Amino acid sequence: MFTGFRTFDIATDDDVHVHGRIGGSGPPLLLLHGHPQTHAIWHHLAEPLARHYTVVTTDLRGYGDSAKPAGEPDHANYSKRVMAADQVAVMRELGFSRFSLCGHDRGGRVGHRLAMDHPETLERLMLLDIAPTLAMYEQTDRTFATAYFHWFFLIQPAPLPETLIEASPEDYVTRTMGGRHASLDAFDPAAIAEYQRCLAQPGAAHALCEDYRAAATIDLEHDRADRDTGRRIACPLRVLWGQHGVIERCFDPLAEWRHVAERVDGEALPCGHYLPEEAPETLLAQITDFFPHDQPGDTP
Repeated sequence: MFTGFRTFDIATDDDVHVHGRIGGSGPPLLLLHGHPQTHAIWHHLAEPLARHYTVVTTDLRGYGDSAKPAGEPDHANYSKRVMAADQVAVMRELGFSRFSLCGHDRGGRVGHRLAMDHPETLERLMLLDIAPTLAMYEQTDRTFATAYFHWFFLIQPAPLPETLIEASPEDYVTRTMGGRHASLDAFDPAAIAEYQRCLAQPGAAHALCEDYRAAATIDLEHDRADRDTGRRIACPLRVLWGQHGVIERCFDPLAEWRHVAERVDGEALPCGHYLPEEAPETLLAQITDFFPHDQPGDTP
């Protein structure tokens, strides 16, 4: 995994370190992961993309080998606003004032907020298998709540969900990921082992819960403020989702993103939720089509 990449740990503006890798050459492209994973989700794509781009992939605050500060009473230090600021600080430290971003799941929500709060930094944005957080909460029904039960489990007051996850973080990873369309067969055992290792770290379960607690509280306040003031994503946005996933079943992702962004295209891919691991070749083609690149390279 990640041959030719170097690792880094960068302190953000509030002294929380972010762990990640960088490799390749060409225009900067930031890749952000989802739950309950780490930057290892990009293990199929990082090296091919490095032929075209300078690829930066990080562990979000609270995930992987990044810092896991204790949550604040209002969960603000796990808001997508703060997590987006982390990523801007990382890219600035690496020398990139403007870049493109592809985010899956939680990383997509960070990308959404980054596009709203730091529009001057983004060339283009790709979001994988999400609808806007506010739309998803406002349209919650039994089908969605059953499929995404973890959205409502993880936001329960501490330490209930933390205690249950910490009893078997390995099982939480395999049951959460293996219970979807593709089952565990779609995942490299080495990647699963990495997700399990990271979730077993002290503070990791708490950080994961704080991410979701923020999403159900302060993040919604920020999203409502955007809606009330008419602020929208200005850069080109491509939205991709799994045709066998919950987003396809419960939402109209293109319509929802067109409520909050000015220029949107996208489509469903033949997979479930975990696009980077279930459909890496198809996603690679989408990325290289959407994000301009200077390097001719050879797509495998």
